[in-house]
Amino acid sequence: MIEDTIDIKTRSGVMQTFVVRPHGNKASPPVVLFMDIWGVREELRQIARRIANQGYVAILPNFYYRQGEISFEFYDEKSRMISLHHLEKTKADLVNEQRRRLSNEMIVADIAAILGFIEADKYILSEKVGSIGWCMGGWICLKAGITFPQKFQAIATLHATRPISETEDSPHRELNRLRGGLYSGWAELDQLSPPDMVREFENLIELEKVDYRGVIHVGVEHGYALPDRDIYSPEAAAKDWEQILKLYKDYL
Repeated sequence: MIEDTIDIKTRSGVMQTFVVRPHGNKASPPVVLFMDIWGVREELRQIARRIANQGYVAILPNFYYRQGEISFEFYDEKSRMISLHHLEKTKADLVNEQRRRLSNEMIVADIAAILGFIEADKYILSEKVGSIGWCMGGWICLKAGITFPQKFQAIATLHATRPISETEDSPHRELNRLRGGLYSGWAELDQLSPPDMVREFENLIELEKVDYRGVIHVGVEHGYALPDRDIYSPEAAAKDWEQILKLYKDYL
């Protein structure tokens, strides 16, 4: 595989982006990895490599670039990354404050810049775009699909945060704009997207417009899908990956 960290120009500056693609000169379909609240780190770069190994160009942008190369990693005595809801308050506040600095308007503008990069790169097939996101990144996946429905045709969300809220730009208000395929992995014990919210979300999806495939994993918590996490569930994650790779094959 071929790896590089490139600079994507945006309205606000330069967004550092990790890109990995298969060897050779053949153009491949793109998959954008939307980071969670913790930011870009080796854990996500490893997932990008996994996706590229399946024949895709994996694109991992740093949405925190306005404040620099920021990421958060707090580990327990077993070298597992501590989940936000298990973290002591002072450290959790640092992470949440960084998220608050990232407005939804900034996110949409940055996604547009990513699509511009995809259009211009000779090694990327730009007609259809895949995505995957965790936590905050799952919310971003939905927003990308709603805002750019003709591009994002294979969307994968894992323990997406609050797909239904009272905000004016909550994803649930425009789910009818989604196209292509959507896979969502949910956690039964998720305090940010509990099963009742998930069921309401699923009831709002117009199945004739998007091919929705969703699973609520029993007995797992928010963050279960990330391999370095203290609450990682390899069984649930394996089921997700089976469905996600099928989604990409079907729609990209």
